[in-house]
Amino acid sequence: MTTITVSNKNNFSRVLGSVWAFIKKIPPVYPIFFILFIIVSFLSPTYSTMNGIMAFLRRTAPLGILAIGEMIVLATGGFDLSIGSIVTLVCLASSLLLNNDPANSLPSIGIMLLIGTGIGLVNGFVVSFMKVPSFIATLGTMLAVKGLALYWVGGAPKGYFTDNWRMWGRGYIENVPVFGRFPIGLIILIVVGLITWFMFHRTNFGKQILAIGDNVRAAQLSGVRVRLVRTMAFVLSAVLAVIGGVMIGGYGGVNVTIGEGLEMSAIAACVVGGVMLGGGKGSVLNVVFGAYSLEILFSMLNLLGLPKPYKDAIQGIIIIGAVAYVALSRRRKR
Repeated sequence: MTTITVSNKNNFSRVLGSVWAFIKKIPPVYPIFFILFIIVSFLSPTYSTMNGIMAFLRRTAPLGILAIGEMIVLATGGFDLSIGSIVTLVCLASSLLLNNDPANSLPSIGIMLLIGTGIGLVNGFVVSFMKVPSFIATLGTMLAVKGLALYWVGGAPKGYFTDNWRMWGRGYIENVPVFGRFPIGLIILIVVGLITWFMFHRTNFGKQILAIGDNVRAAQLSGVRVRLVRTMAFVLSAVLAVIGGVMIGGYGGVNVTIGEGLEMSAIAACVVGGVMLGGGKGSVLNVVFGAYSLEILFSMLNLLGLPKPYKDAIQGIIIIGAVAYVALSRRRKR
């Protein structure tokens, strides 16, 4: 009898140990998101309805795309502070390129993608070949791109977005089984997420990005073309910023301040999603959930009646905490 009892206790302990080991492997961003979502659903029952869920997913999809682009650069050990200004450029310049003509919608998006590619190449060249720290290089690009955007439109927004341009950010596919209305922006996020997930997690390019972020010298010795890979990381970040800018413009309209602070939001979303500042670690899915966790947190603050400065303060605390964590981790390794 005693032997059977001890055996049962051992089996139970092993089961508990296995369950706990599984729980520890779950990234913190997932329970954080679901806990915050449950709290917000209690504060505002609209969030628990299908229409409310779809509206929330649509609203946050652009930040998810920006965060994926930022993650690719962060994983190399760099920063991209220019993505907010790229969003501003996309929104202001596109309103002029459209010229109130729906036929100009796709050509204007194509032009913006080309401009975004050019900005990414400039960032990559300055960082990779001229050896300028990415923080400084992209800070300069941020100011230059924003100045260019304001100069282009004469300092004030002009024109408007046509309906076929706005649909990328605010449109829905109607009468979808189960969901009812399915956001086009969420479809774009899913497509972008799948492509970047495969590229980042299943190809040599993704492994090279992580290798550079983990140890640049070791990556060079193993044959990684560091300059090229870093440049491509900045190009991808800029292109995804253009895609996010099209969606944000479609949702928010023409505004000279529309991109302000988005680079900080993207970095904060990456940090919440477990990206290591300094490089060497990142996950596309975790970063997307990081963006949604950040947005649901801000929604909770709004429902509690707290002003916007709290949002900025929280983002700052998240980033400072992440930098401090990296610094302490490196000290322990030494």
